[in-house]
Amino acid sequence: MTKKLILIILINCQFAFSQIEILTPEKLTEDLTTFRNIRESANSGLYKYRTKAQIDSIYTWENNEIKKPLNTIEFYRIICLLTDFEGSVHNETNLPADAKKDFISSDGYFPIPLKLIQNNLVVNTSHFEIPLASKIHKINDVAIETILKKLKRYYTTDGYNISGKTIGINAAFSRYYKYEFGPAADFKVDYSEPYKTEIKTITIKSVSDKIKSEAFLNRHSKSIDSLYYTSIKKDKYKFELINNKTALLTVNTFAIGRNSKDPEHIVYKNYLDSCFSKLNKDKIDHLIIDVRTNGGGTDPNDILLFSYLANKKFRENKSAYVSFNKIPYPKYLVPEEEDPKEEEKARQEFEKEMIEEFPVLVNGKYYQTESFNKPIEPNQNAFKGKIYLLISERIASAGSLFAALVAGNTTATIIGQETMGGYFGHNGHIPMEYQLPNSKITTTFSIVNLEQDVIKKKNQKFGRGIIPDIYKSQTLDEFINNEDDTIKFTLRLIGKKK
Repeated sequence: MTKKLILIILINCQFAFSQIEILTPEKLTEDLTTFRNIRESANSGLYKYRTKAQIDSIYTWENNEIKKPLNTIEFYRIICLLTDFEGSVHNETNLPADAKKDFISSDGYFPIPLKLIQNNLVVNTSHFEIPLASKIHKINDVAIETILKKLKRYYTTDGYNISGKTIGINAAFSRYYKYEFGPAADFKVDYSEPYKTEIKTITIKSVSDKIKSEAFLNRHSKSIDSLYYTSIKKDKYKFELINNKTALLTVNTFAIGRNSKDPEHIVYKNYLDSCFSKLNKDKIDHLIIDVRTNGGGTDPNDILLFSYLANKKFRENKSAYVSFNKIPYPKYLVPEEEDPKEEEKARQEFEKEMIEEFPVLVNGKYYQTESFNKPIEPNQNAFKGKIYLLISERIASAGSLFAALVAGNTTATIIGQETMGGYFGHNGHIPMEYQLPNSKITTTFSIVNLEQDVIKKKNQKFGRGIIPDIYKSQTLDEFINNEDDTIKFTLRLIGKKK
């Protein structure tokens, strides 16, 4: 086994990553070559939003970056930039366990929770020297615009979407900052208090991961945005009548059971049917559907809900394809089974299923057979009134597929912010995880390239999320007062139409 090179890196003479492997240019080249070979062979979305010339160009640039030794964190930044450039919300990059543990255990985190409010990064706590809602202008003499541009690589979104990166920045600014700029003993912060223009400067001490995490858990906005930054385990959906003409259906996640036979899904299915039966029975004219915290989930929860809104036959997607029917580079695949024999058995079964679902080879792409994508009829209790769909930058995967179907195939009014998940399509369904041979960085991506069953619309752009008909985002006043005005805004809109 090759001995690891260990380096003690001192930051500001006080903070260090205690043990970070230094990778030689030869090892870095092997990892980067392996990474690209895997993407070319297994990732059907590599050229979904980028031309070959663009991909070649960024790899040429990155190859120049690895002509000198780099530590694992420095190489991680490069891999994150590449995965973000591809443009898939399901792309994920992770440090090896030992490097991650070392990164977390070392101090040097920015201590204050922050939140993007209408493109301004503001203080999201009243427990620090800088007042709540103060606008951050610079950190350590670097403009916040420059910082945000660098940090956005660590949170992937579909296509060219930028709005969805807000979710990552709000939840993990301190961690991303440390990835990009390293740990620091303290931070010089230039800021202006809310509604004021005077720039003030303060120096604040850095903190540990534990203190940073506690500060986020106690953030000012938690009471109204907690579902945006957590795995939703309860209160997944609810229905209420607002008045005798208007109802509200909230679906916070589509992670409702593992499949159509799961008892949790069946409860959801019956619940939806009772809701839409009541809508028709009570002659409700206006239905507000709130999916603003819906980051996705499992089939067929998204499609089932849309069947109650559809006015004609539809499919889950227009087309779907993968790049292979036999797993490329299996020796780098992260095993799901501990027993090698069981892992080989699982791999063979997976390849058999792939050949069954994606048997049609056209120009190097294996397309899904129609038997796996049959037309779906609107539900007999489908709603016939006016639909208002509330969306946000949080919506991705199955959540954005549902929102795209609504935006593209109904007369619904779409209200909110652009979603991080794409309108015309995305890569999804089946994730695969590989580990690079030297850095041990893992990379995950979804292999099914989906074209969603939507029509071209003037306001929907290729490579973007679902774009609302009416933009509605939280104002600074609403943030300070912890108000969510979107539903009230929608009700006022409905009132004007009566």
